[in-house]
Amino acid sequence: MDKLNIFKTISKIFLGFIVFIVLLFGGLILFVESPELFIKDKIAAADWEPKTVDEDLKYNILDSEVEYGYRLVAESAKFMGPGADQPEMRYAGNNLACVNCHLKNGTQAGSGSWVGVLERFPYYSNRDGKESTIQDRINGCMERSMNGRKLPIDSKEMSAIVAYMDYISEGIPEERKAEFKGYPPIELPNFPADPEIGKDLYAKECAVCHGEDGQGQRLAEAEKGYLYPPLWGDDTFNHGAGMHRVITAAEFIKSNMPFEQATWDNPKLTDEEAYHIAAYINSFDRPQKANTEEDFPDKKFKPVSTPYGPWVDDFSPEQHKYGPFPPIINYYKEKYGITKSK
Repeated sequence: MDKLNIFKTISKIFLGFIVFIVLLFGGLILFVESPELFIKDKIAAADWEPKTVDEDLKYNILDSEVEYGYRLVAESAKFMGPGADQPEMRYAGNNLACVNCHLKNGTQAGSGSWVGVLERFPYYSNRDGKESTIQDRINGCMERSMNGRKLPIDSKEMSAIVAYMDYISEGIPEERKAEFKGYPPIELPNFPADPEIGKDLYAKECAVCHGEDGQGQRLAEAEKGYLYPPLWGDDTFNHGAGMHRVITAAEFIKSNMPFEQATWDNPKLTDEEAYHIAAYINSFDRPQKANTEEDFPDKKFKPVSTPYGPWVDDFSPEQHKYGPFPPIINYYKEKYGITKSK
């Protein structure tokens, strides 16, 4: 074989090797970016589950930004609460973790899950009186549920929390999105919620975890916050939080409590029981948020169970706190043509 033929043969082998390498790495990149393209039969919508961090943490393959976001929401007291090492990182004013309400690290349906949440923003917020971004919504929780102050919008902490929300939402089927949105509604009775009835139900269903005094149970590593959060008192959500509204609290309780005994589609408590427990929990003192009179610039859109004024109706503060709520709902429908559910 002459030198020219040898050169051509070697060139073909080398070119073939280069093409193989390009295809191999191209395929690997495509698989990482779009693994669904390599799955012959896509996972049925009913079988889809949100991503969890456990496996990725175990094998040390979790994206560093996503992991930081997870730490912030799961160990909030340690990383951005009163116990944070750096004083400037003490954004939360209590020792709650975000996941004390957004259960199972934000993946449990019916508990204000973050699965698919990024697709819902921006939207118009009646409470803020303006278009709200996901960052605005997170900061609403920081100021109310966490009784603290806002995270800077452009901070690495804000970016990491959003990245974590995106991570647990990966691949959510269209058919499942509604399931993870907010809290399933309860049927509102035409009588007020009764804290005394709620007290007995609380002792039976709630006190084993949250304590008879409502002060919860700390984690073994106390600096990380609570295993079961306090429900009233100094170290919990303030009076401007959504959970201080009886209807919202009752919806959450019905769908999720007792913890690991109830789910949104298989509850243990009735609507009425959850309604009375919510009244009992919200009958106690808790931190007061400043400037709540500025909430809902158009007061017509204030939820009927918002327990603090002002309102644009003549119903009593007691009725706004405990109900009955159907008469208030009917009033806004008849006078303003506004349909409210809570």
